[in-house]
Amino acid sequence: MEPKIVLEMRDISKFYPGVVALDKVNLWVRTGEVHALLGENGAGKSTLIKVLSGAVKNDEGTIVIDGKEYEHMTPAISRAEGVEVIYQEYNLVPWLSAAENICLGDQMHGIVNLKEQVKNTQALFDKYHINVNPKATVASLPPAKQQLVEIAKAIYKNPKIIVMDEPTAQLTVAEVDNLYEIIRNLKESGTGIIFISHRLEELFAVTDCITIMRDGQYVDTVITSETNRDELIRLMVGRELKNIGERTSMATDEVVLEVENISGYRNEPSSFKLHKGEILGFAGLVGSGRTELMRLIFGADKRLSGTIKVFGKEVKIHSPQDAINAGIGLIPEDRKMQGVFLNQNIAWNTSIGNIHAVTTNGLIDEKKIRIQAEDYKDKLKIKTPSIKQLVRNLSGGNQQKVVLAKVLAQNNEIIIFDEPTRGIDVGARAEIYELMNGLAEQGKSILMVSSDMEELLGMSDRILVVAEGRLTAEFDRPEFDQEEIMKKASVD
Repeated sequence: MEPKIVLEMRDISKFYPGVVALDKVNLWVRTGEVHALLGENGAGKSTLIKVLSGAVKNDEGTIVIDGKEYEHMTPAISRAEGVEVIYQEYNLVPWLSAAENICLGDQMHGIVNLKEQVKNTQALFDKYHINVNPKATVASLPPAKQQLVEIAKAIYKNPKIIVMDEPTAQLTVAEVDNLYEIIRNLKESGTGIIFISHRLEELFAVTDCITIMRDGQYVDTVITSETNRDELIRLMVGRELKNIGERTSMATDEVVLEVENISGYRNEPSSFKLHKGEILGFAGLVGSGRTELMRLIFGADKRLSGTIKVFGKEVKIHSPQDAINAGIGLIPEDRKMQGVFLNQNIAWNTSIGNIHAVTTNGLIDEKKIRIQAEDYKDKLKIKTPSIKQLVRNLSGGNQQKVVLAKVLAQNNEIIIFDEPTRGIDVGARAEIYELMNGLAEQGKSILMVSSDMEELLGMSDRILVVAEGRLTAEFDRPEFDQEEIMKKASVD
């Protein structure tokens, strides 16, 4: 029997002042089908999903679920019709246990039975091979485990349709394989899945078809087995992208940063040198200590031992401001919590990292702020109607560009990029790679932490491997070998 269409979104439009977020977009999902939604940051994917969940009210169009037509959804109707959305931002109660989060709502029909909740949750975890303690509070779990709880919470409701928005962003390789197995089980049970990911290899691994959006418009729907990476990129960005992640080394012999036996509570003593114009990559598994090492250098975490020299001179770094004063900038892994002020506008965020550059006679100069912000908006191709736009209203990729603007405005000689393209589409990735290459050409030096092996191999002049809080290997570009790097990253 032919799988039936469980969801249709017909000619969905959404307008904001000065912005057409969605322009007559169409999407359909069949039972037991994994349907990918692909597009650059700002293409309208998140808005479309929020229309489906009832979080955003569409201005035009029709939504059909199992034959029932709606002009627009509400959160209550969406849930009643069997729609569950796993957003990038976790929707969990941190002080409750995994079991309590998953079974949240059951108590509306009677007295809460914690023992029964733990039993039901453990059965669900066992069925889908999820390695999480049901009694553990969500706050005590690492991000990857929290993501698995989010997924389990959606499955527990036995939905007709599950939306997975970047579900693998926080997962290890083994956990990604586990997620793929969960998806296959859901397919067999007839659940329709909308899968959103910027990692094209994931789409080829688990999806049946792919709908592409661009600038708030529907572009095309293709069968996954009948397309390829180049076609998807062309449909998504409207242009050819070549040599993504490839570069010519600009490194010189001059040492700009020397780290000697630096250690912290979660890192053993580490030593390395960074050269002028070099992009030095840091490989390792999730939780290996790469980010912690960067935070020690930037003064965000307490250093227990070691010294840091910039251009041969020892610098005392006890805080991020000390690091910025020494010419070191950080683009953090968690842009929303640590990189930008979401409730402030683009101009304010761009200038806040170096307020002295936009003052005149000790007073903040609004004209200088505007000129600086407009300059970085154009340089970084930030998609926004105005530099007065609040950062929280931007797409993930454009939020990342605001973080870049804030750090670049500090005019640092050394810049730390921690997961610079996580959750960012291939078009924005190419722009960030071009920016990093341009910085190296200018003589800036970069420390780059990345979990994307293609990115590490393509962008790094050298790669240092971190495992269990210590440096385990160093590879020069001619020696790059993905298998050997992973072996060193997995050392016992």
